[in-house]
Amino acid sequence: MTMSNEASVEWVVTGMDCGACASKVRTAVERLPGVSQVDVTLMNERLRLVLDEGKTPRDRVEAAVRKLGYGVVAGGEGAQTGTAPGLGASTLPWYRTSKGRLVIGTGLLFLAAFITSFLVSEGLARWGFVAATVIGVAPIMRRAVNAARAGMPFTIEMLMTIAAVGALFIDAASEAALVVFLFAVGELLEGVAANKARDGIRGLARLVPKTALLEVAGETREVAADSLKIGQMVLVRPGDRVPADGAVARGISGVDESPVTGESMPKLKEPGDAVFAGSINTEAALHVTVTKPAEDNTIARIIRLVEEAESARAPTERFIDRFSRVYMPVIVGVALLVALIPPLGFGQDWGTWIYRALALLLIGCPCALVISVPASIASALSSGARRGLLMKGGAVIEAAAATTHIAFDKTGTLTNGRPLVTDLVPVAGTEAEVLSVAAGVEAGSSHPLAEAILTRAKADGIATPTALGARALPGKGVEAVVDGAPAWVASPRFADSSGVLEDQVRHVAARLESEGKTVVAVFRPDRLLGLIALRDEPREDAAEAVRQLKALGVSSVMLTGDNARTAAAIAGSLGIQHRAELMPEDKVVAIREMVAHGRVMMVGDGINDAPALATAHVGVAMGSGTDVALETADAAILRNRATDIVGTIRLARAAMVNIRQNVAIALGLKGVFLVTTILGITGLWIAILADTGATVLVTLNALRLLVFNPEREA
Repeated sequence: MTMSNEASVEWVVTGMDCGACASKVRTAVERLPGVSQVDVTLMNERLRLVLDEGKTPRDRVEAAVRKLGYGVVAGGEGAQTGTAPGLGASTLPWYRTSKGRLVIGTGLLFLAAFITSFLVSEGLARWGFVAATVIGVAPIMRRAVNAARAGMPFTIEMLMTIAAVGALFIDAASEAALVVFLFAVGELLEGVAANKARDGIRGLARLVPKTALLEVAGETREVAADSLKIGQMVLVRPGDRVPADGAVARGISGVDESPVTGESMPKLKEPGDAVFAGSINTEAALHVTVTKPAEDNTIARIIRLVEEAESARAPTERFIDRFSRVYMPVIVGVALLVALIPPLGFGQDWGTWIYRALALLLIGCPCALVISVPASIASALSSGARRGLLMKGGAVIEAAAATTHIAFDKTGTLTNGRPLVTDLVPVAGTEAEVLSVAAGVEAGSSHPLAEAILTRAKADGIATPTALGARALPGKGVEAVVDGAPAWVASPRFADSSGVLEDQVRHVAARLESEGKTVVAVFRPDRLLGLIALRDEPREDAAEAVRQLKALGVSSVMLTGDNARTAAAIAGSLGIQHRAELMPEDKVVAIREMVAHGRVMMVGDGINDAPALATAHVGVAMGSGTDVALETADAAILRNRATDIVGTIRLARAAMVNIRQNVAIALGLKGVFLVTTILGITGLWIAILADTGATVLVTLNALRLLVFNPEREA
């Protein structure tokens, strides 16, 4: 029996500037024995795979990547600490990169030969053009041969090599030199544009300060921020960035969270409040207890999410990837026919038609087409992350853009999620007894209603009795043994079914519910102790969010487990349809009914609504950077603003429009120059411009999404 040495391995791969680059790396390493689950992401320059080192050592994988002309370094450590992809590897000035030096070298040689043709002789200039071509095409040819050995004969490098060498043989040396130079310029511009697209993620990584002021025994000392441990105390002075996710231990100050969530107004932070790494302390000193290590802080998690999102490719991207694999060999076949049929079948000039065939080869590169989707997706993900709108990949963006119906959970989504006790109605006990028993049952629960009851009991100075065996009754309430006897805090409907609700009390509960309040009954097995009414106010922007959704042609409905009267009061104030008294499984049924009639987005808190979130086409979790908000569902809203749901849809739709524009640019330019080349209107240097120019154009067009404002109504 053989032992497997499989392990997940990761590298940073530098020099990838288009989708074809990522495809070449993927294909090359997939062919190695013992390699599986290969994932290459262009915008964050990552290569991840599962490797059996008994069959293929790591250095062999690295050698395979380097042979293709790319840099590769072990990337596991950078990934774990939340370091932005490729930092330090792709930030050299353009003139110090290998592609920059190739541009300068071939450009100078071409210029020298061009001047020689005017001042000396065309014969001598021809040798200058040949030298420029040979020197410029040599590194391209080396990459083409290595790619062919790796099983990829149809690459832009191979087509470029054939075109340049072929042009020399048909005595078109000046054009060959110009084509090589333009190709080098195009590759350089692709690299600059791709690097610009990566700047958004690098910017996120730079938000977290490198150092922190650690407090030990009343004294502070400067330490590396990534060395902080959970439970340690740090001092954050006014104007400083918070070095780690934590909770305020001492001090009161306004904190600017816009670098993390995009929220423009500073939030007042008091002892017990959570703070994010990268946010800015604006007023007074804060003493913060670290709650998460550096590799798990909010910024690091956002970076990882955006990195991983690139692997969740959109259906459009997968289709174009499949299409490009067929497109390139077809173009090569057409070029071969163009070179052979006119001379052989109609006695046409060989030189003319070989020249046109070589130009066709250059048009055949699908770089612009392949990068048209991932460039737009990466820009949209980066733009959204800076505004607290997180989407997990292109598939989510495409699904969100097609949304026709939205289902909202009520508590914590359309409402603030912080209800307050408004009424205490004792029946078989005093107000203090009702609160005491209710607090005992709810002790330890993190449900918003439970927290409201516990807060009120604490404010009234009522001690919380010890409770045993507390357990939730989904859709009904909570039960526990308090002071030796069972007790419940549950819905009036459940209390009624338990036989403890009288008509007079039932009318009181109905009146409170008609006022938009949530009512719970506190009872023992044989008697009702009383009622507690709570109200959770709608978010300030909830009604505006519903209005904007209608303007986008998206219908919305509120799904809640609350009673019908309370739900009607909330829904009426927001102008939204509603369905009330729903158990968790009822919400799933409601979503399934909606899915049958359109594309559905479900917005909830990411915990109680997990089944419904999973059932919808797109599940969105509301939450200020919590674990649930970042890991549950398909998208997350960090700012807890209902209008950000509308912003998510706007951003997704803008991304899809951008993708369609990019595909049109890529295919349109190639289609035009395909025809003009066959007709002899355009030549080699125009053909290379059609390829590299289109790649640069679609990348620059995708970068427009970085400045797209999803809050602005069209």
